[in-house]
Parts: sequence; C-alpha cells; structure tokens
Amino acid sequence: MGNLLCCVQVDQSTVAIKERFGKFDEVLEPGCHCLPWFLGSQLAGSLSLRLQQLDVRCETKTKDNVFVNVVASIQYRALSDKASDAFYKLSNTRTQIQAYVFDVIRASVPKLYLDDAFEQKNEIAKAVEDELEKVTSVLL
Repeated sequence: MGNLLCCVQVDQSTVAIKERFGKFDEVLEPGCHCLPWFLGSQLAGSLSLRLQQLDVRCETKTKDNVFVNVVASIQYRALSDKASDAFYKLSNTRTQIQAYVFDVIRASVPKLYLDDAFEQKNEIAKAVEDELEKVTSVLL
C-alpha cells in the first residue's frame, strides 16, 4: 500500500479497511483511493483475499491404543463482502482455525481403530469442514 498526500493504493487480491475518527467507514477494493487524513480518515489495516493454507498436525490415540500423527491441510480465504467482519471479529485466524481442527480430530479419531481411521479419512475431513463452516457462519 502506498500513501502519498491523500492517495492510497490498494494492491490486487487485497482489501483495505478505512476508518473515520476510529470508526469503521468502508472496505476499499483494489485500486487508487482518496483518503483525506485531515478529515479523520485513516487505514486501519489490510486483508488478503488470496487462498491460504494451514497445515495442522495433531497427535491422538486410536481406539486400539495406537498413537498417530494426523496432518490436516486447511485451505481458507477471506471473502471481500465479509472483509470488515473478518478484520474486526477474528483476532488470530490461524490459531482459531487450528483449535477447531484439533477439537474435531481429537473427538473423531479415538472412536476408530487404526485401520478404520485410514479408511474413514474422508468422513473425518467432512467433519472438520462442517465444524469450520458452522463456526465461521456464527463468527462472521
């Protein structure tokens, strides 16, 4: 982002959060925008709209007392129409996603035998997806 006099550049695949006297004003799309700082306007920050990946590693025990390391790769991105919610309501997105994934894996895998855990990986992935959708719909 550049800031020259009252002009601000928002880069591609990014949105910026504009505040006026400390209160949310609008979401700035990519491009050049006028930001009259003398009227109380300022940038609160920016938010990437790119697809991001988070690898979550979780050690858990199966029903037959075998410890396994489960790796879940979570792909997520912020939506431009909910950018203000994502910016103001979530404090540490990666850590929050990781906590929910841990909960689902630790609730699912201990109910399964080792061989069943490998066979039911799609069901575990679906349970993780459903939990994340449920939580993000409430948060955002």
